[in-house]
Amino acid sequence: MERQLKYFFEFLENEKKLSDNTLQSYKRDLKQFKRYIEACEVSYNHVKEEDIKDYIKELHENGKKPSSISRCIASIRSFYQFVLKRKKVKIDPTANIQSPKIEKRVPSVLTSKEVELLLNQPKDIDLKGTRDKAMLEFAYATGMRVTEIISLNIEDVNLEEGYVTCKTGTKQRNIPLGSMSLNALKEYINEARNVLIKNEDEKALFVNINGGRLTRQGFWKIIKYYKEQAHITKDITPHVLRHSFATHLLQNGADLKAIQTMLGHSDISSTQIYMQFQDEGIKDIYKKAHPRA
Repeated sequence: MERQLKYFFEFLENEKKLSDNTLQSYKRDLKQFKRYIEACEVSYNHVKEEDIKDYIKELHENGKKPSSISRCIASIRSFYQFVLKRKKVKIDPTANIQSPKIEKRVPSVLTSKEVELLLNQPKDIDLKGTRDKAMLEFAYATGMRVTEIISLNIEDVNLEEGYVTCKTGTKQRNIPLGSMSLNALKEYINEARNVLIKNEDEKALFVNINGGRLTRQGFWKIIKYYKEQAHITKDITPHVLRHSFATHLLQNGADLKAIQTMLGHSDISSTQIYMQFQDEGIKDIYKKAHPRA
């Protein structure tokens, strides 16, 4: 199995062009499954449907969330489809396995006033404040994932045309930048970034105080700091800004398909979760626009 896993991971990385985070998830899931079947003294090419069901039962008993179990099943299924094509197994033991139902959680969303309060916290009186202002404005203006933001290079931003090119694997999308985000970004690039970087070869758009590429943890700490400064009680993460971006666009009349494109959702069903917030936005638009409201 070790050899087949090696070939499978190489396939995911080189052919499927999966992100490092997704690849690591596959590796964790499959190595855990490998340990389980080895403990049961079952070879991977003799695993049956009942073995998979027993494994899922154990995951449940160990307190794994339905979303985690569903991901594990997907990883195992992908592996067996791979080795089936390579004729290393005769049947796919996951063929009839059903993933557990996952309740879609309502995304946490900030109000427009809360967003304004948060974005007004960083003061561009020093290098860090200028960077933080640009970063928070950018996160809300684009709705990009934190991993996508910290992966951006300076050449991915077109300041003249006012958009950013987000590249994820083999896919890329262009996202427009609002005037406030664009102004804050220009100020950061022209007045702060050049001072922060220690090496002129540094390509990262957003850098830390030491001049290197900002990390996920660094981004989260910055948001947490300004949330506390703003005395906002809601839990705020980079993903909450992404949810707020999508919700506020929808509430103000943006097309769902356009929001899907900007968010980089491959399936519009992922974007439709924001529809539950549309009614409130439509009521506000109605009250402002209808003469008899």
